[in-house]
Amino acid sequence: MPLPLLRLYAEGGMPIAGAEMGSGLDIAHLRQWIGSTETRVERLAAFPANALAATLDRDDAEYHDGDALPPLWHWLHFLSATPLAGVGPDGHAARGGFLPPVPLPRRMWAGSRFRFDEALRIGAVLRKVSTVTRVEHKEGRTGDLVFVTVRHEIGPAGAVHVEEEHDIVYRAAAAPGAPAPTLARAPEDSAFSRVIRPDPVLLFRYSALTFNGHRIHYDQPYATGVEGYPGLVVHGPLIATLLLDLLRRERPDTQVTGFRFRNLATLYDTEAFSVHGAPGAGGVRLWARRGDGAMAMEATAELASSGRG
Repeated sequence: MPLPLLRLYAEGGMPIAGAEMGSGLDIAHLRQWIGSTETRVERLAAFPANALAATLDRDDAEYHDGDALPPLWHWLHFLSATPLAGVGPDGHAARGGFLPPVPLPRRMWAGSRFRFDEALRIGAVLRKVSTVTRVEHKEGRTGDLVFVTVRHEIGPAGAVHVEEEHDIVYRAAAAPGAPAPTLARAPEDSAFSRVIRPDPVLLFRYSALTFNGHRIHYDQPYATGVEGYPGLVVHGPLIATLLLDLLRRERPDTQVTGFRFRNLATLYDTEAFSVHGAPGAGGVRLWARRGDGAMAMEATAELASSGRG
């Protein structure tokens, strides 16, 4: 089932891209993108996994062909290499193409849901098929909201090993002086946790590994002076990756069979945050906590006993 996106946005989302404001919103036109697909084929190289392991300060043995790719690390693959001529002033590709050209200036990664049926193997030739499955319009606290859901299926030809549903929310920019949304408090009953200090090097490395040109993650003058953020924005996928990384550190012999997360508030490089975990119904509860105690991300991992690879 789709995440409750309107509630997620009302409590604060995770910026992932900008866009130019259009003159109107034609939802019937945007729904013409439902069913559009995009396919990418790639041989999974070992370098991205080794580079991310170094970026996360893991002590993993070096990854080689045949090794299992840890959950969510597929985000380092099947990337779109947009020519610079097709990049907008915010560093992202111009709107249009596979995703509907929603004429709203902010785009939020609201959350994702995953099923991991079989590990993706380094060295394998795999394909990722992406399909737009939903385009909806709602009226939110700050005006128009457009919700887009994309399903991604990854595996060798004729099989699906990993399935993801990715929820995106498009919205207008917040009005100057608008009150900040009321944020939920993060739980304080974690069984294990870790403090993360999101310095610019970490954010730059993750941007590079995912070929994410959005300047809010590495260009501090742009993030603060143009988009009005208090600092560099921590990537939503990076936070989700850090949650599962925490679980791998605590329980290295478990296999993740399912995962879902929701972004609730933005994290910046201006202060440390913490990632937490605790036993929960059907798996493990995971969450990211801001320095002020607000919940930034909540997630659930479903587990099955297994070793690496």
